[in-house]
Amino acid sequence: MAAGAGRSSGGTGVSTTTARQKADRMTDTLTVSVLGTGIMGAAMARNLLRAGHTVRVWNRTRAKADALAPDGAHVAVTPAEAVESADVVLTMLYDGPVTLETMRAAAPALPRGAVWAQCTTSGIEDVAGMAAFARDHGLRFYDSPVLGTRKPAEDGQLTVLAAGPAAGRDAVTPVFDAVGARTVWTGEDGAEASATRLKLVANSWVLAATAAAGETLALARVLDVRPDDFFGLIAGGPLDMGYLHAKAQLILEERLSPAQFAVTTAAKDAGLIVRAGERHGAHLDVAAASARRLERAAAQGHGDEDMAAAYHASFDDGPPSAT
Repeated sequence: MAAGAGRSSGGTGVSTTTARQKADRMTDTLTVSVLGTGIMGAAMARNLLRAGHTVRVWNRTRAKADALAPDGAHVAVTPAEAVESADVVLTMLYDGPVTLETMRAAAPALPRGAVWAQCTTSGIEDVAGMAAFARDHGLRFYDSPVLGTRKPAEDGQLTVLAAGPAAGRDAVTPVFDAVGARTVWTGEDGAEASATRLKLVANSWVLAATAAAGETLALARVLDVRPDDFFGLIAGGPLDMGYLHAKAQLILEERLSPAQFAVTTAAKDAGLIVRAGERHGAHLDVAAASARRLERAAAQGHGDEDMAAAYHASFDDGPPSAT
């Protein structure tokens, strides 16, 4: 079976990388340039280093890249310096436009034939522009956003959603294997943005569930209902879900920092989801409301906290004291 081609998930249009395939590739070592070393990018860079790869890093805020030097990363001053001699360039930046701007800055040093693994969550329309840039600079382009937050990223347990040419997967799959527990292949043309489309669908569910958890706890607070009574009511039934408990505990225990997935980033993704729906004929009212709710929480000073902090947007002057 060709590298990167996994067993088919019948009828879904995707395939997954098997554990045996991953094990076979663990000895492959590469020079990987990581552009963007925030919460996710830094964790991914560390896992690449642990897997034995040579890692060169750059971040707009230099201190975030410098933090990786003790782990063995080469810290570059510019994107161009970071991509010198790279087999794979991995981008994990804020959004599509910032990613393309950074790659343009790196362009003078980009090795022709290198792989570009674009892991940022971006707009569908941005992917085509990035794929065109890759063609113009002789790069093999992979649309490869990741599903997961801080803890899965730190543990190398992300799910990589990937689309790109089968011919280049021998180079990129060791990178995906280092940062993720599973790779889901959605197509062979990254320009079609099939991986990004799937990521936006998945994120729409994540954002809706997070907003619902926060609003449920806010309503319980103002109606003087004990959260444990609600959890006991739904326990073990079809309305119960682990994600609800995970986000609820962050709120109830006031463990919103450090963020698993920050409010500001979630607000950006909610906007991408709304725009994707509008451009393809769907009114996504819940996503639009979630975007406004997250933006309101950020304006209240919760932007760097976990997205569960959108709970605070239910109140103008902070949650009332528990009675």
